[in-house]
Amino acid sequence: MPLHMQFGADDLLRCRFAISPLCQTHEAVRTLRRTERHGYHLPWLRRVREAMAGLDLSELWLLMPGRGYTPDFLGPPPEVPYAPFEDELARMRATDPAVARRELALSLECTPGAAGSARGRAMLDDPARAVQRLADVTERAWRALVAPDWPRLRALLETDIAHRSRQLAEGGLERLFADLRPALRWTDSTLTIRNSVVPAQTQDLDGRGVLLMPSVFVWPDVVSGFAPPWQPTVIYPARGVGGLWREPDAVTADALVRLLGASRAAILSGLEEPASTTALAARHRLAPSSVSAHLAVLRAAGLLSSRRQGHQVLYERTPLGMALVGGG
Repeated sequence: MPLHMQFGADDLLRCRFAISPLCQTHEAVRTLRRTERHGYHLPWLRRVREAMAGLDLSELWLLMPGRGYTPDFLGPPPEVPYAPFEDELARMRATDPAVARRELALSLECTPGAAGSARGRAMLDDPARAVQRLADVTERAWRALVAPDWPRLRALLETDIAHRSRQLAEGGLERLFADLRPALRWTDSTLTIRNSVVPAQTQDLDGRGVLLMPSVFVWPDVVSGFAPPWQPTVIYPARGVGGLWREPDAVTADALVRLLGASRAAILSGLEEPASTTALAARHRLAPSSVSAHLAVLRAAGLLSSRRQGHQVLYERTPLGMALVGGG
């Protein structure tokens, strides 16, 4: 059913982007049980199978109904554009037990029999302990499922935000949301989310704006969440998920060298995370001037994007670059 978010003048000034490793961890946990999300993630699933063998996620899964409410305290909207996982986990651990109990009860009601089960009763009887147990499980899930690939995931998410930010600068919210159709529609200062799992409703943002978070694991959905006092949030699939897990084989690597030349192919293939010209020159044992020339060509071809961070300019693969490296 659709959710209609109504924007006022103040809301237009309070739209922002963020990346949440905590959110990505919980979405990864959810993906393990939702077969409709497996298409692009099958290579990842095969790689984490061994780690999953010793990972008990039943407490988290109990609070992740297919259609219903997941407690907001499991992954509250980030307060900054990017917070390390450890900071987000500490914030989760600091949840007020009264808030936790209210949200736990609401979530358990979405699954028949969950509130009356032994595990459900234990959570409701001691919400403070439940928060710590859930945080412990989340930390183990992060280390097993997400942390080994986080540089790659973060690069994809940051590239998506850079792309969306350019759209926002060039054409405002209408241009930004047009690229996310048909799941999102922007008309008359109202953002409509078509595949929301909540009942049809209209939400006045009341000056709080919207937090936009790209996600690797939310595909193919666009979801919204967080009741007051949290900032309303829209979580959408990041661009380039289709090529995220592809690894170059010998045939792909050889073709890439023939297409781009050995140095450019090596630079593009090695950019698993953003890097500067100086770092790339040292990594590939090339002169900085040569690397700079190669980067300019790759960027002009749409295979790389660049962004300034402090005194450095960092280069990272675009979704097209990721697909090319992966043979997609």
